[in-house]
Amino acid sequence: MKKSDIDQFFQRLSADDPEPTSELEYKNPYTLLVAVVLSAQATDVGVNKATKGLFAKADNPKAMLALGEEAVRHEIRTIGLFNTKAKNVIALSQALLDNHGGQVPEDREALQALPGVGRKTANVVLNVAFGHPTIAVDTHIFRVGNRTGLAPGKTPDHVEQKLLKVVPDRWRLHAHHWLILHGRYVCKARKPDCPNCKVRDLCAFKEKTA
Repeated sequence: MKKSDIDQFFQRLSADDPEPTSELEYKNPYTLLVAVVLSAQATDVGVNKATKGLFAKADNPKAMLALGEEAVRHEIRTIGLFNTKAKNVIALSQALLDNHGGQVPEDREALQALPGVGRKTANVVLNVAFGHPTIAVDTHIFRVGNRTGLAPGKTPDHVEQKLLKVVPDRWRLHAHHWLILHGRYVCKARKPDCPNCKVRDLCAFKEKTA
């Protein structure tokens, strides 16, 4: 995709939604971190249902540890991999208290050192909680990057690095959310909604739906 087309691509997505936000519900950086960890292989809607009760009982590491792994597991039992995720929530809460004074660190390496936190999760927290211009590549962004020709790559890391190179600085802060929302609601996996796509004429996808 040409540089001018990429700028136009984000200009149109921006015009449609100037201030995009995460669809995960959270109260503070800690609850955002927990919600993102829980969102692996789960929908935001499903995670929000599970965390409504959980965050009412515990919205900081100390309270989460007091709640205990069994209670956390019970609260999140409706989402996939809840046993492993409950262990990670308790473990990362302990690590935050032991190593960071109970605060979520504004640092990628420190975040990725926490149990259950990978690069994508760290990128989301840095972007949403702290306003860093990171781009967390999930399945939606991976698909949009490859399908449109915006940032083709064989792995999420490849797509992320290409996006960081090609996305103009003025669009970088919100690029993550624009691409996720576009992939979730328009450029869908099975049947993209090409007729209602704001960037259809800029997209390299050959098999556009009628």
